[in-house]
Amino acid sequence: MGTQEESLATQMDCMAVASGADTAGVEWAKYSKRVLIRKIVGRPDGGHGLVGQRVVVGGWVKTGREQGKNFVFLEVNDGSCPTNLQVLVDCSVASDIHLTSTGTCIMVEGELKQPPEGTKQKVELKVEKILEVGAVEPKYPIAKAKLSMEYLRGFMHLRPRTNTISAVARIRNALAYATHTFFQNHGFNYIQTPIITTSDCEGAGEMFQVTTLFSEADRLDRELKENPPPSAADLEATKFLVKEKGDRVSDLKANQADKSEIVAAVSELRKSKDQLLKMEERSRLKPGIPQKDGKIDFSQDFFARQAFLTVSGQLQVETYVCALSSVYTFGPTFRAENSHTSRHLAEFWMVEPEIAFADLHDDMNCAEDYVKFLCQWLLDNCLDDMEFMSKMFDKTAIDRLRSVANTSFARITYTEAIQLLEKVTDKKFDNEVEWGIDLASEHERYLKSQ
Repeated sequence: MGTQEESLATQMDCMAVASGADTAGVEWAKYSKRVLIRKIVGRPDGGHGLVGQRVVVGGWVKTGREQGKNFVFLEVNDGSCPTNLQVLVDCSVASDIHLTSTGTCIMVEGELKQPPEGTKQKVELKVEKILEVGAVEPKYPIAKAKLSMEYLRGFMHLRPRTNTISAVARIRNALAYATHTFFQNHGFNYIQTPIITTSDCEGAGEMFQVTTLFSEADRLDRELKENPPPSAADLEATKFLVKEKGDRVSDLKANQADKSEIVAAVSELRKSKDQLLKMEERSRLKPGIPQKDGKIDFSQDFFARQAFLTVSGQLQVETYVCALSSVYTFGPTFRAENSHTSRHLAEFWMVEPEIAFADLHDDMNCAEDYVKFLCQWLLDNCLDDMEFMSKMFDKTAIDRLRSVANTSFARITYTEAIQLLEKVTDKKFDNEVEWGIDLASEHERYLKSQ
């Protein structure tokens, strides 16, 4: 750690002690000498009960404005929650430092104050010391205005700073944590199944192939251009040289020559034979993808057979359920289906539980409880993010979460579902209904609405 970093760490250690970091009220981060903004504004009182406490806060400026020549008002967010903390900086503290640009990274020390009456904030931070500033380029691409998902694809390294992507990240984090919590609480063992596999799990979908044949073919093509394989004449000349040296060794032995002379001749013969073997091996190299019997020769591939990105961990996890009784896998899966609808993803994470000594009713109970658990978890732990998503994208999202979390799932057999669909007269299905078919999305939507 450099001198500047050591100095900052020392300052913050002293400040944490002086400000009562271990006292009731302010909760300091254990591995970062600062207070998460969520621990301030996420309190039931909006942070009002922390007025008078001294804190260190780090984050990125969402918006900034100058109030005359005396103050700078900043909205700062550190990613711990969707709500910003209002930061008030006296110009005497920030002389010659530009802070108002969106995206500026700051770390500041100050005292939490009660804002003037009539403002929506319950607390604001009055800065007494600026510890760090990370400036941004004048043309910072993530503006305050609403930006399309297509636009953000061009700025993958910055889009997590947007309200939408950061909210999605926190929600996904909560759901992943809730998934492990649910299954661990019910005695399931987490199994890490392979991402690269040679199995097509029950023909679950089109598969992405994993191969080094193309890169190896490109490498070989470049190598053969830079160092062409030996010609037939080169091979014949080397074979003749090997024969000459072999004959010389035979003659020396027949004439009972000096031992050292024979050893030297044998050594030369071995070198020539090694050179011939290498030349013969290079002469067999052919550009392009290796083939055998008119087909790609996967025996030359990295795994000596075809390999794919997994479409499901079910095949592997089924072997573990026969030993550990209750198991689940939760990880990335891949489908190479050439469809660009919202229902077809090239990559997604999938939960696959397996239960031994259980019947279909046990399986349905587990699925229902798991879905309800996730819905309630979001309501209990991510309500602020869900409120943002409801406001910006889906007005009924929170209502649906509450409904699912508190409503028992209706259950019918496949035969009963077909019989209900066959009786439908007020709607024409695109997919014909008859016993034995796989229910299509339109069938499932209709049954759900009844």
